[in-house]
Amino acid sequence: MPARPITFLSDYGYRDEFAGVCRAVIARLAPEAAVIDITHGIRRHAIEEGATVLANALPYAPAGVHLAIVDPGVGSPRRAVAVQVARDDRILVGPDNGLLWPAAERLDGAVAAVDVTLSPFRLQPVSATFHGRDVFAPVAARLAAGAPLDEAGDPLDLGALTTLERQRAQIEPGRIATHVVYIDRYGNAALDLSHEDLPQTGLRLGRRVWVGAGGITLDATYSVTFGDVSPGQLILYEDSYRSLALAVNRGSAADVLDLSPRDEVVLRPA
Repeated sequence: MPARPITFLSDYGYRDEFAGVCRAVIARLAPEAAVIDITHGIRRHAIEEGATVLANALPYAPAGVHLAIVDPGVGSPRRAVAVQVARDDRILVGPDNGLLWPAAERLDGAVAAVDVTLSPFRLQPVSATFHGRDVFAPVAARLAAGAPLDEAGDPLDLGALTTLERQRAQIEPGRIATHVVYIDRYGNAALDLSHEDLPQTGLRLGRRVWVGAGGITLDATYSVTFGDVSPGQLILYEDSYRSLALAVNRGSAADVLDLSPRDEVVLRPA
């Protein structure tokens, strides 16, 4: 059987060698496995941001092993896990801190899991602070090379997996209280308001909407794309993952509204 591809997401950044060392471990243990870097630009320790990006990206990735590392609890008693999901028998590998949970749900749910903290596949000695190199990367590599999931670690009850408690938009007549989930490099701010929520909101394409955040209130247009408004104007739009988001045409909504992840944003249809 050919090696399965490995996708790789982390908060390691691009300045240090951490992501590259993990890739080197994978190349040594599973040289035929293609490695696809989703991003290493997740804000450090930002589990919810990493979980959102992972869940959005994986449906577009080839079926295989999905390695994700955003691990502020490294060195603590938190588990390291490998989780098989229903869709295409994909396997998610990473810390059991909620990072993997939304992606597992997006891929039709978890069907099996093992605790790989003491996996026979791990490198020795195991560093207390670099489990990406010593635990997660070698486990992902061996699974991609064809090792069975049950050989990677001890069976784990699915009910013991850590879920992610996320904020939820509150929709009331004439008022929608949302929260910033993720801000991309352009300053576009994705909100916890989905396409499925739209019928309840009273929002209408082409209409104005008041946007309030942190004492700032601005008017925006609910639009399809950035070019629907003049440069510098604020829009509310449905992004490529079908979440509602804020953007400024040729500018940054995050800068204009002084937004950070988890901030509340109140929308009022005009």
